[in-house]
Amino acid sequence: MNVLLGSLVIFAIFVTLCNASCYFIPNERVPGDSTRECMDLEGNKHPINSKWQTDNCETCTCYKTEISCCSLVSTPVGYDKDNCQRIFKKEDCKYIVVEKKDPEKTCSVSAWII
Repeated sequence: MNVLLGSLVIFAIFVTLCNASCYFIPNERVPGDSTRECMDLEGNKHPINSKWQTDNCETCTCYKTEISCCSLVSTPVGYDKDNCQRIFKKEDCKYIVVEKKDPEKTCSVSAWII
């Protein structure tokens, strides 16, 4: 029984990690260059081992060999799509779900994906 439970926990962690919306940007290194920074897609430089948040609601980390960026946004999927709508709030990097007829009222959400 413990083996089954342990397997389910490992599977759940694996599925969660696979659903994360992340990407990697390899660092372009010139032989002999000892630069201790990364350059992001906008041309901004970041020190090795630093973290930052982009304007596109991603958190990025500069490593020696790459930049890793992951979305901070969870998308609502379990809600009444006939009577409710999702609205993205970029300033908070999140969606809210409100009634179509009365956007002042929020709708309940039963499932989110990353």
